[in-house]
Formats: sequence, C-alpha cells, structure tokens
Amino acid sequence: MRKVYYIYNPKTRTYDRIYPTVRQRALSILRRLFVGMGLGAGSFILLLFIFGSPSEKELRIENARLLAQYNVLSHRLDEALGVMQDIQQRDDNLYRVVLQADPVSDAVRKAGYGGTNRYEQLRDMANADLVINTTQKLDMLNRQLYIQSKSFDEVVDLCKNHDEMLKCIPAIMPVSNKDLKKTASGYGVRIDPIYKTAKFHAGMDFSANIGTPVYATGDGTVVKAGWETGYGNLIQVNHGFGYVTWYAHLSKYKVRPGQKVVRGEVIGEVGNTGKSTGPHLHYEVHVKGKVQNPVNYYFMDLSAEDYDRMIQIAANHGKVFD
Repeated sequence: MRKVYYIYNPKTRTYDRIYPTVRQRALSILRRLFVGMGLGAGSFILLLFIFGSPSEKELRIENARLLAQYNVLSHRLDEALGVMQDIQQRDDNLYRVVLQADPVSDAVRKAGYGGTNRYEQLRDMANADLVINTTQKLDMLNRQLYIQSKSFDEVVDLCKNHDEMLKCIPAIMPVSNKDLKKTASGYGVRIDPIYKTAKFHAGMDFSANIGTPVYATGDGTVVKAGWETGYGNLIQVNHGFGYVTWYAHLSKYKVRPGQKVVRGEVIGEVGNTGKSTGPHLHYEVHVKGKVQNPVNYYFMDLSAEDYDRMIQIAANHGKVFD
C-alpha cells in the first residue's frame, strides 16, 4: 500500500494531505530501482563467489580432464621410450653384431633438440612442468625414431650385401696348415728374437719352407705388393667392409697392385725377407684401421676341435721369427 503523507496547517488547525510532485515521484522510483539493482548485483556476485559460474565449473572439470590426459600421455611416452631402448639394444647387440657393423653411438641416439628456449613459450601455462616434461619426452621419442629408422635402413643395406661380405671377410688360413704344425707364434706380447725384449706381435707367424704358396684369405683387391721396412716383401689386400690383410716376408709376388683376387687364390710365396730369423709367413688382419687377432678369422678352415687347438697354440709364446 502506497504511503500517504500529511502536513499540519496551523491556520485551519487541520492536517492537509501532501501530494508529491512528478519529479519527487520519479526520484523515489529511481532510488528504489537503484537500491534493488545493487542488492541484486551484490547477491549475484556473492553467489558466484561461493558457488562459481556454470562456465567456470565446466572449465575446472575440463582442466582436470586435460591434466589426467597429460599424466596418461606422459606415462605412455615412458613406456614407448622403454620399448625404443629395447629395440636400440637389439639393433646394437644383435643385428649389427651379426652383420659386423659398428653400433650407433649414444651421442647420436641421445642428441636433443636445440636448447631450453625451445620450451620457453610453455612456461606460462598451467602445470607448466608437466607440459614441458611431456613435450620433451615426445621430442626425444621422435628423434630416436628417426635415428632408429636410419639405422634400420643401414642394416637392410648390410643384409643385401651380406653374401658379398661373407665372400670378402678373411676366413681361411693363409698357408696350408691342416695339421696346425706350421703355427709358430700367435698374436700378443712376445719376446723379440733379435732384440730379446718384450714386444707386441701384431699378427700370427706360420713356419714354412721358402716357396710355400700363400693364399688370399678373402675376396678383395691388392693395394700393395712391394717392400716394407721390417716386413720385407709385403702384400696388402683390401677386402672392403673395413677388412685389410697383410702377408709379410714373402719370397715372390704372384699379384700386382689393383688386381682382384678371390679367397684361396695364390698371391705369393713364403720367404725370409725383411726383419726375419727364418722362413715363415707373418699374417695380420686389420679391421677398420685396427689390428685384430687373426685366430678369430679361420672359421671356414677349422673344425671346432681344431679351432680350440689353434687358440691354445696361438696363446703359447712359441717361436717368434720376427
């Protein structure tokens, strides 16, 4: 009910009714309107503060869902990196060993992307540490997948050339030695027959008469047939795939530089040239520039029992001719 206002009239000694002007009525209405709007707005803000808006609630739910998905993704990336590590180990320790290839170095496999600035733009995000860590794992997996793909391409090429490689790898003894009696001295530290001091013997000596045939131990190309200080008359055969064999102290050459040879082909004759104390062949195997024990490269010539005997003979100091 609308309020009614009166004013005392001393002249008539009565109360006269007051009627507000249009302006007064308008101001009263506006005042009530603003008070009502203020109370409504305050109540609305208070409710938002206490309960939040529906959109904020949806955002919180969505953020929680994204956080859970990131955690799951991070865990699955850990599992994928573990599987990748198993594949890398199989590649290095099985495939490349069988094909006699060098393993891929850790420096290449573990190489990262650029620097830390790559992830700087992610630091302003919520849960930045989790997002950056997950992104780093994904980048690492992408990099390792690329390296592994290139490695498998190389392994496939090696497999295609495997038959050719088997023909070229040194695999027989350089002189006829079925009874192993011509094995004089093996690979390792020996007493020098001339200087009487301990010295590393980089190959294997086979005692034989002058003129005994010397055979190429694998397919390859002759790269040297000439004199070498200490070695005397020397033949070097490059078999490819990182293998080079040396045949020293020869009396005759049967080949010339640039000539192609096959396993078992006669390339020279045993002699007593260079630093030598008696007729013999000094034989060396070099793999990728490093000298290796020749006893490991007779697998096409020896049975298992003969191979064991050869190792025992080679391990014995025996008689060193050079």
